[in-house]
Amino acid sequence: MVDCCSQPGLMPIETARARLLEALQPVAGTQTVPLTNAAGRVLAEPVISAVNLPPCDNSAMDGYALRFADAAAGQPLELIGKSFAGAPFEGVVNPGTCVRIMTGAAMPAGADTVVMQENVQAEAESIHLRTEVRAGDHVRRRGEDVAEGQTLLEAGTHISVAHIALLAAAGIGTVTVKRRPCIALFSTGDELRQPGEPLAEGDIYDSNRVALKAALQELDLETLDLGILPDNRDAITRALQKAAREADAVITSGGVSVGEADYTREVLEAQGEIGFWKVAMKPGKPFAFGRIQGTPFFGLPGNPVSALVTFYQLVLPALTVMCGSSWNGPATMQAKLLKPLKKKPGRTDFQRGIFRFVQEDGRGELVVEPVGAQGSHILTGLAAANCFIVLARDSGNADAGDTVTIEPLRAPLA
Repeated sequence: MVDCCSQPGLMPIETARARLLEALQPVAGTQTVPLTNAAGRVLAEPVISAVNLPPCDNSAMDGYALRFADAAAGQPLELIGKSFAGAPFEGVVNPGTCVRIMTGAAMPAGADTVVMQENVQAEAESIHLRTEVRAGDHVRRRGEDVAEGQTLLEAGTHISVAHIALLAAAGIGTVTVKRRPCIALFSTGDELRQPGEPLAEGDIYDSNRVALKAALQELDLETLDLGILPDNRDAITRALQKAAREADAVITSGGVSVGEADYTREVLEAQGEIGFWKVAMKPGKPFAFGRIQGTPFFGLPGNPVSALVTFYQLVLPALTVMCGSSWNGPATMQAKLLKPLKKKPGRTDFQRGIFRFVQEDGRGELVVEPVGAQGSHILTGLAAANCFIVLARDSGNADAGDTVTIEPLRAPLA
């Protein structure tokens, strides 16, 4: 007897993911957006600095700006003025003089060194140095961080908060980024109802579409929400055709299995093409990828945990490429398993778990344990988890004390 894990024709998840990444391209088009809205976007063109950073020589400390030659002489220095950030001293530091200076203030003409105020004995109109001074101490040089004309960020950069800070410091107010794809989304099933509606006997709430839409919004992607569709071939055909016309990709939930009312796969075969179907992963075996009138199609399973796991493991890398970024693989760590896990060889298993660091005898160790029941309908475990425990396709049961691979959850599931 062939069990569900050892069925022939299941595609390894690594192959499925590689096929997706090879098949997809960034969507065409660019947008100019305010810098404050650019985090998470992908640059469509390089950003060149029009200024030097710092824009002028300035002080890194509160103290006194002076000539190093005078400091070396060990003589008292006449205090002739003050330099503040935004209000520089406009005179010249001549031999035997100095200027009180604050952090970030422009260095006055003639001065080349700053002495920290803690190392100075100040009197009403003069100062005495209480320590040796090195030439150029505590001076930030004009352009030492960024030179005018320097490329700040290359095209294709995925803009982070640190990048935002760099661009803002260089006075960049807007950036040209790659357009984000619009994703059409619908669920299928006569039994599905919107959260908040009353349930009749046999009905369930549509958690998949709601959660997937939230995930797409967290990724800052535009969505075309086509709602809940009945198990009707004509309705699904019309929805897929609309999605193909108006969106850059289509995500559906349910209807890609082998049940008598699972029409989505049939319509896809008739109206488009199926690139692959059935992946050797658990949960999430009935995942389909194809195209409807040339538009990429991702068919997710109906079980709620399966839908979210396949979105995270397969659709998210694909959307990353469509947004113009590269996907560099999942971030993984090794942890000691605290409780045994059951598994049959044949599919890569993404069990939901909680990892943490423990300290014992002065040594830190990363440990992980599964979260409750692991059924593909058990959402409480996924909601409580902070990682996937990844058990290799050909592996069997894992024992307490074994070292296992984990993938810490990040957006949009974390």
